[in-house]
Amino acid sequence: MSTVDESYVRHWSRDVLGAWNRFWFTPADPATLSLIRILAGAMLFYTHLIWSLDLEAFFGPDGWFSISFVRMYQAGGYGWSYFWWLTSPAAMWTAHILALIVFAMFTLGLFSRTTAVLAFIITCSYVGRAPGALFGLDQINRLLAMYLMLGPCGAAYSLDRLWAKRRAGGQLPQAPPSVAANVAIRLIQIHMCIIYFFAAVGKLNGTAWWTGTAMWLAFANYEYQSVDMTWTAHWPLLLNLMTHVTVFWELTYWALIWPRLSRPVMLLLAVPLHMGIAICLGMVTFGLVMLFGNLAFVPPSFVRASIGRLTGKQGRGAEQALSSAAAGATIRRGALSAAGPRRKRH
Repeated sequence: MSTVDESYVRHWSRDVLGAWNRFWFTPADPATLSLIRILAGAMLFYTHLIWSLDLEAFFGPDGWFSISFVRMYQAGGYGWSYFWWLTSPAAMWTAHILALIVFAMFTLGLFSRTTAVLAFIITCSYVGRAPGALFGLDQINRLLAMYLMLGPCGAAYSLDRLWAKRRAGGQLPQAPPSVAANVAIRLIQIHMCIIYFFAAVGKLNGTAWWTGTAMWLAFANYEYQSVDMTWTAHWPLLLNLMTHVTVFWELTYWALIWPRLSRPVMLLLAVPLHMGIAICLGMVTFGLVMLFGNLAFVPPSFVRASIGRLTGKQGRGAEQALSSAAAGATIRRGALSAAGPRRKRH
């Protein structure tokens, strides 16, 4: 290999390694991660609260899924649940109520580093005990709980933050950027790309998605119908368009969600797609939790600006940003003056 080729390979490898490190290890504002914590925590609380309607039927030793059956079903796998050792109704209800308290604390951001870990363990325990009731909602709940556990999800918009601010006498700066926050967000982003890609591949295995009739088959299924969409039978071209746009969006999500130019379009398309599932097919919780996952691609600056508008603190945040920018400009001018005239590059 020539010297020129060796130099090119070294520079290329260095650029790739630098891009890799910037992607994973650039400190990020935890605002987006904290917003996902609030929404995902509320979903965890609600979906587990629903188990209260018939807790013993799902998790009791004489319920629909006996412990022996579940262990046989999960043999060779990694399924686990603390419900395997809770056989009395009193023990189950005690654990269930404590779980709801943990989810509430996690949502509010109280002892968030601890409750995040407990929320993940609890979520896995419910899923592991009742595999026959496992749906896409439970999988996304577990996904978000796992990645929220890895990052500082309580660094913003939390009781922990308010508590720290109060102990500091009300003079606590904004939570600093964190590598852990960036890693957690990146993992959610990549996992969402994988989910949509394989969802599209699975759809392409069926002829209804190729012929453009899949949306009609979903609307005409009375088992899932919550809003009467049978009027679309008179608009076959609309049904075909909705079907093909859905597949195209899922198939290209992994590529088009990253560029700044196409990202807003992909995020905007996610809203009617998942809200359509929520409203028209009766899967409200699943539609919402998928949108929570898409929030990982929303910049923290946009999150802070939007919450600032809602809370009326936008002006204060803008003033602080301008002051910081002015201070940074002053420092840069001073550094340039101290360094003297810059050499002209050839």
